[in-house]
Amino acid sequence: MAFHILARFDGEAKFAVVVFVLLALIPAALGGYTTYILPQYMCFGILAMSLALLWGYTGILSFGQAGFFAIGGYLMGLVLSGAIPFGGFVVALLLAAGLGYVVAALLGYFLFSAGVRDAYFVIVTLALSIIVEQLAVSQSQLTGGWNGMFVMRPEVDLVVAKVNLYGDLPAFYTVLAIVALVYVLLHVYTRSRHGKILVGIRENEARLTSLGVNTAWKKTLAFALSGAVAAFGGALYAMHSGFVSPSLGGVLFSTEVVVWVAIAGRTSLLGALLGGIAVSWLSSIISAWTPAYWQLFVGLIFIVTIVFFRDGVAGAIAQISRKRRSKT
Repeated sequence: MAFHILARFDGEAKFAVVVFVLLALIPAALGGYTTYILPQYMCFGILAMSLALLWGYTGILSFGQAGFFAIGGYLMGLVLSGAIPFGGFVVALLLAAGLGYVVAALLGYFLFSAGVRDAYFVIVTLALSIIVEQLAVSQSQLTGGWNGMFVMRPEVDLVVAKVNLYGDLPAFYTVLAIVALVYVLLHVYTRSRHGKILVGIRENEARLTSLGVNTAWKKTLAFALSGAVAAFGGALYAMHSGFVSPSLGGVLFSTEVVVWVAIAGRTSLLGALLGGIAVSWLSSIISAWTPAYWQLFVGLIFIVTIVFFRDGVAGAIAQISRKRRSKT
């Protein structure tokens, strides 16, 4: 089984191994604040991968990923606070993924079955982010409203030992291991028969329909999986950051996710992951330098990338690599 999975790995996956090894060395090299903040950016990387799966592989742009991210974050907060009286950290992660899957599946079923696509789908998913944000505000008895919800880091029982995630170092490596696992699972999925069907929908949906493929159902499953991954990332983020607020599911944050993926490259899971980490990190640096204009600078980077690198940085690198191989 292990050899079968490894056989699916291509050049990107091999490069991903290098990336995760380098990330694992960061606490020893930098430590301090970087060890604390980087796992939050890695959770943003999971969110970016959820959009890459839907937008890059299936060709469906969604502005609702932040809504699913917030759903997962609040669910983690409710479980760890005892408001949901069962389960712990691992159960909360699974519940978050399950809830994101169900919500996205129900929404996707009605939209795709009705033939909703393109700009109309974008508008509906945009409305989803607005609804999630408003629900988080209105249900203040559970969510804390605009004041947000504080989340305590848990202690995880690994049978052989208990790991207290309150420390930054255990939390760092726990998040890193989970992010790596999510990447591997998504990478294998996109290289499977189902993943190739998603690419077929992106390239020529009409042809697949003529071959007897129920594309509406396949798009629903892709949207559901994307929602599950986003909610999973939100739950992991809530555990690490210790705080969830309504803005986490808002339109502005949803737009930022689209910018991350567009800059990094929507057709590459690793590119989306690194984009979520790097661009969000860059945004925090620019916002600290110029709080009033940081969004302007990020917007300029987005425009330059789209004009000169239509498929993002990862797409440009892949194109250069293909040209070199063809010359060889």
